[in-house]
Amino acid sequence: MRSLGAKPLAQPAPVWVIGTYFEDDRPNMMTAAWGGICCSDPPCVQVSLRKATATYHNIMRNKAFTVNVPSTEFMEKSDYVGMVSGKDADKFKVTGLTPQKSDLVDAPYVAEFPLVLECSLIKPVEIGLHTLFIGEIKDVKVQEQFVDGSHADMAKIKPIIFAPGSRRYYTVGDQIGQAFSSGRACMRNGE
Repeated sequence: MRSLGAKPLAQPAPVWVIGTYFEDDRPNMMTAAWGGICCSDPPCVQVSLRKATATYHNIMRNKAFTVNVPSTEFMEKSDYVGMVSGKDADKFKVTGLTPQKSDLVDAPYVAEFPLVLECSLIKPVEIGLHTLFIGEIKDVKVQEQFVDGSHADMAKIKPIIFAPGSRRYYTVGDQIGQAFSSGRACMRNGE
């Protein structure tokens, strides 16, 4: 194996669009890739942001954010909202996306995106250049055409994923197995 050094190259990373409100209630969104699930009870996610972002300050003030999962059709718009500050541009207006007010948390979500997590801030954790925001998931919203039983169908959503080292976007591929089931073959071999 070849060493690449100590770098944030855990791959893939999600492409999330984080929704917040400015102090004057203007909706804002930014793209973030440093995030993931961090607890199942209570259900929580974490997203790491730099203090330089407007979203950092919006979360600190409002104690809430949304995690919006875009599908591949929104790749260009999702990339744009990560390139420009909400202090300088109305990202919803530029992209033509629709801010939807959450009934549960003080943050907007993107109406067109297939999967949304509405989160209340539990705790910010300072970790050097980034602050890790832990949010309790108050609700998960999925557009009806992407629901499969009691969960979101990733094959239909076609979420965007990010390769931090190359800065390239990808999407999910084919299902290759079933979690907590496919490994049974190894269990049989170990008996």
